[in-house]
Parts: sequence; C-alpha cells; structure tokens
Amino acid sequence: MIRLIQSGLMFGNLVQISSPALVERYNRALQHLAGKTTALSDFHIDISGYSPEIGDELGDPLYLNPNGVNRQFILLTPEQKRAPLLNVKFSTSRPILRDFIEANEAQLFALTATDAVAGELVNSVFKLRSPADLFILRKIEIEADTVGGTLKNADKLAAMIERFKTENDAWFDDVLIADMIGISKQTGDISRNPVHLSHKAHEQRNFWTAHFGGLYLFPDVQHPAMICAGEKPREEMPVKYVFDLSERNRIAKFLDYNKLAEPIVRARGMDAAAVLRQKMDFIVIDTAAGAGLNPAGLDRGDMRRLARMHADRLPEEYHGLAQLARWAENGGDWPRISADHPAYFYGLRAADTPDRDLVNMLLAELSPLDARQLFICHKELFYGLYATWSEAKKSFVADFLAREYQVDKAGARAALFGHEPDMESEDSQPGLDERLIARVGPWGAIRRR
Repeated sequence: MIRLIQSGLMFGNLVQISSPALVERYNRALQHLAGKTTALSDFHIDISGYSPEIGDELGDPLYLNPNGVNRQFILLTPEQKRAPLLNVKFSTSRPILRDFIEANEAQLFALTATDAVAGELVNSVFKLRSPADLFILRKIEIEADTVGGTLKNADKLAAMIERFKTENDAWFDDVLIADMIGISKQTGDISRNPVHLSHKAHEQRNFWTAHFGGLYLFPDVQHPAMICAGEKPREEMPVKYVFDLSERNRIAKFLDYNKLAEPIVRARGMDAAAVLRQKMDFIVIDTAAGAGLNPAGLDRGDMRRLARMHADRLPEEYHGLAQLARWAENGGDWPRISADHPAYFYGLRAADTPDRDLVNMLLAELSPLDARQLFICHKELFYGLYATWSEAKKSFVADFLAREYQVDKAGARAALFGHEPDMESEDSQPGLDERLIARVGPWGAIRRR
C-alpha cells in the first residue's frame, strides 16, 4: 500500500489539520460526538472529518460511524467537500455530505471560522440485524450544529425576538431582555446575519453497502432486485429477485430489462477498441505477473510479445475481449459472447441513468481483472484485492495509474464511461505527507475488519 500512498493513489486529497486552534476544535467536536479525544497535534481528515491516523490511534476505524449505519461528521472547513470518504459503508454517504456542504457553504464558512460543526446522517435504523433492514433506509436526514450550539441558540433567540415584537408587555420584561442579550453574545445579530443550515432530506433509493459481505440494492427500478457479493440471505427479502455474483445470466437480464448497461462497442463517442485493448493489457499483466515476470516499463509492442508468449495461459476473459476488439476495429460478424462467458461484463459500461455510478461499481466487481475500472469505480474492492496481488502486478498497476490515469482523470473517465462520474475526489494529488504513512502503515485504519 505504501507505493499507492506515495503515488497519491490512496489517502489522497485529505485535509491536513495542524494548527492548535483547529486541533482543539476537532477535539471538542469529537468529545461531543463520541466521548473521545486525540493526542495527535497533526493529522488528516476526510469529507466527514474521519482521520485514518486517529482511527489507528484509537484502534477504531468506525469512531465516527457507530455500527456502520449512522455516519457522524465533523466539519472544520468547507474545503472538506473536495476530500474523499474513507471506510465507506454506503455508496450514498459521500454525495449526501457533499450536497450538504455545497448547499450551506457560505453559512459553514462563517460558522467554522470560530467553531467546529458536528452532525450526523440520521436514519431510522441504529443497527442492521439482517439485509431486510436495509430496505427501511429510504430517507436520510442531516442534523448539525456547532459544538457550542450556535444554531440551537439562534432558534431560541429568534423565538424571543418574536415574543418581544408581539407581546404587549415585552418591553417591560427585564428577564426576557437580559436573556436576549446573553444569547446574542453567542449568536451575533441574527436579524442582519441569519444563522441557518438547510437540512434537506435525501431519498436513498438504489445503493451499495459494505454490510453483509457487500450488497447492491435496486428497489427503485422497473424490475427491482438485490445483488449479493457474498452469500445470499436465507430469509425472504422485500424484493422478488435476489442474485449472487455467480448468477451471471440473471444479472445480465436484470441490467438489460432495466436498461442500466450498454455494450462498449456500441457506445456513442467512444474509442471502443482502445478501451478493450487496455482491458486486455491488464489481463496480460495479471497472467505475466503470475508467472514471475516483471512487467515494469512495458510499451504496446512489449504487451503484444507478452500476450504471444503466454497465449496458452491467457484466460477466457482475454480471448473474448480480443474478439470484441477485432470486431470494433475491422467489423465482420458480431462475436457471440453470452452472459455466462467470463468476458461478458468486461464489454459493458453503465448506461446514462441516475444509477450509472452504482452500475459501473457493480460491473467493476464483475470484471475484477480490469484494475483501472476497479480503482475508479470501486476503491474499497480495489484496495482489498491489491493487497493480495504479486509485487510485479502491484508495481505495474500503481505505475500505470500514476503515469497515465492521474495526468488526465477527467479525460480517462469520459473515454471509459461517456461522462465523468462524481468520483474526482476519490483520487488524489501526489506528495501526501510521509508522516501519514508512518502513522497508519501501509494499510492502517482503513483495513477490513
């Protein structure tokens, strides 16, 4: 993992907290939310205020996410909106947090100038006991205030001002006037500078969760289903169709019936052959690295030679993609690749629907030899698989992502997916503080537990 961190491919775009004032505000917010504090004077935080260094210090990667269900957050600056979300349990959490910060950016800028804003993504479930509980999580609301209660006090002051304006004897109520003066010292002049945060409720429709081995829930499509990365639950679910990843034909039909995916070779405005060839290269590297070869610094000609050298060992995924690439380059008969063929899902991308990022995430899990799509669309799975790879494959993938993907992330996403997914902050800028590596190690507080 160290080479990923050093290349800016892991723990990137985190916000560094090093000033004594911000550390003190963070500790007050952490004490307020979790009853804990940190002894660190310099650390990094994600969009929710979670710090991998503090998670490692406390021995608790979920110190801001009890039971992995109701995510708490600490905002020290609106700049956190550009940071990734670590220890992701729900695919909807980061978009909800980012929408909240952007909708209240001016207010948060003013509030965080003097205090930390602490809050929670609230739903009706405090602990998940079975996958069926996930279908109850239909609405997520945000509760937030400064640690000093600025917003709560502002509401109190607003009510007092209304009494003062409307009650006949309020001018002579010394207690009311004294209370108004006392609270206004904390809130400021709310008549000229109103203090209010927009708390829009978010509908959680189709989403992924890390719970129960990883689940993709699609209750809000024409043909609802749940897709399990692990074992299927034994109990009955609120949706008719429940698949695991081995049921490839059923998943393919689900994607087709709901018009959620499209073949890469028939996608508009896309160099399908180039994308397919890149996927093939990753499969060649996986095969060559497994044979003990070092694939560092290879060009296109080297890749072709490696493919010829290991032709008998290349998996069916490679040969299926080769058929598609030849059709994209030269035309001819359409290659018959059915859903049970190992290459089938490598040849798909999400259609342009509101669920396209979720579908690309599912497709990445169904085509794990495509390391680039894994990195872009499913970082949790990418990091988990990366830890199991050979050193040669780790080196090649890290070098490729740092050299070719990082330099033009938006262009690469547009070429792959036909749009730019809301994942730009999941990647990062190189040059992350080396002290982060020393504190949390190569895996640190984001390791699976």
